[in-house]
Amino acid sequence: MSDTTETDYEVGQDNVQILGLDVHNPVFAVSGLTIVAFVFFSLVFREQATEFFGWLRPALTSNFDWVFMIACNVFVLFSLLLIVTPYGSIRLGGADARPDYSYAGWFSMLFAAGMGIGLVFWGVAEPISHYGASLGGVAVGEDGLRTDWAPLGAAAEDPQAARDLAMAATIYHWGLHPWAIYAVVALALAFFSFNRGLPLTMRSVFYPIFGQATWGILGHVIDVLAVFATIFGLATSLGLGATQALAGLNYLFGVPVTDGMKVLLIVLITIFALVSVVAGLDKGVKRLSEANMVLAAALLILVLIVGPTVAIISGFFTNLVDYTAQLPAMMNWMGREDTNFVQGWTTFYWAWWISWSPFVGMFIARISRGRTVREFIICVLVIPTVVGALWMSVFGGAALDQVMSGTGQALSDAALELKMFKMFEAFPMTGILSFIGIILVVVFFVTSSDSGSLVIDTITAGGKTDAPTAQRVFWCILEGAIAIVLLLGGGLGALQAASIATGFPFAIVLMLMCVSIFIGLSRERRGK
Repeated sequence: MSDTTETDYEVGQDNVQILGLDVHNPVFAVSGLTIVAFVFFSLVFREQATEFFGWLRPALTSNFDWVFMIACNVFVLFSLLLIVTPYGSIRLGGADARPDYSYAGWFSMLFAAGMGIGLVFWGVAEPISHYGASLGGVAVGEDGLRTDWAPLGAAAEDPQAARDLAMAATIYHWGLHPWAIYAVVALALAFFSFNRGLPLTMRSVFYPIFGQATWGILGHVIDVLAVFATIFGLATSLGLGATQALAGLNYLFGVPVTDGMKVLLIVLITIFALVSVVAGLDKGVKRLSEANMVLAAALLILVLIVGPTVAIISGFFTNLVDYTAQLPAMMNWMGREDTNFVQGWTTFYWAWWISWSPFVGMFIARISRGRTVREFIICVLVIPTVVGALWMSVFGGAALDQVMSGTGQALSDAALELKMFKMFEAFPMTGILSFIGIILVVVFFVTSSDSGSLVIDTITAGGKTDAPTAQRVFWCILEGAIAIVLLLGGGLGALQAASIATGFPFAIVLMLMCVSIFIGLSRERRGK
């Protein structure tokens, strides 16, 4: 079945040659020109851009939070169902296909691309924020994240109960739901490309539903939406990374925190990403991702050793139990009193993950040939959830231990991007831990940017994976430009607004994708 095709459509048949570039017409032109125009007008009309982003985020989260909640619940249930059905035995690429990468290399690349900067930024900040909310505290920062409602609306007088709820809520945002989003997109792309012979681009996934219309205007719209979602989702992460890295440099070396320094930092890291992009997937992205995972593991182990080791280890298992117990209540979208938690945290996260899904999904698809559907779902959904819970338990657990013991007031009061570095103050080797943290943020920044550039280039080249290097360079530079514009035009709030705005229409796209996957797998099982 792996050598058959759904259609006689050929990869790159709509491409045109322009100045040595091999671009898909009109996807490249429409998405590229629109984004360049966005950058230009946002820089020229900064005040209006700031006002617009300030309005956009609460407008979307207050009116459409239920859409994100329902959609992401469906993705989790659909992914888990595939594990236990006969469809799980289908191999991506056909019965004779074998994996291109070892488990270590495969997992390093998918994890570095999928979570990266976010884990480092929120590993300390989010549990502390939820803990304060559960105890009745109110925290409102320049990022606009209010925590005057505790997760599930529960204000706990018992600090231990507040801690348990804070960790469960944090793992909820970094567990099954985000990885289910990635799994749906990645599985769809891998299956329809490797098993049905279609181009590795977003439109191909919808051939079972729309037929030949997939290659017309409808397909163009889908691919353009994928480019928008990807580049704005990436810009959000790059902006977070730049903000935290600069905060760390200021903390360690007194580097001033100014708009100019943020711009300079994004430019420098974009240059590093360009080097990796030019080197390609195997030489650049793969090696950098593996090095990044080693560095992340080293920081994790160091914090585990110098922190409250026994409490962290025991807390990890407790946190998984609490997460499982609270999951049904957190998945519910009806009658919730904790509106600021649902809209300010959960809806933002789900939109952010959805906006990342074309990028992460396509990247995972490209490196997943030869895996069975069951193996794929388990490794992309379950294992990263456990690893993410471990990361949050180590960093969040160590931070909460300081706060609960009365020694973490400075940590509680610090800005979001400084909380990790404030936590390190209580440990030996403070400078070393902080420096490793900064390097980790920077390298995650680079791996996200370079792999994102490869993916966007594939979409805008009509599914070709060997398009000219200049095209990858173009998208890498544009990602950095978007991050700069959003930071200058409203800071973290603007970054979040951009993610939600692009994630909303793509949530509907992903719902249709589940239908298409089911149709495709059913036909594969029947030998059609």
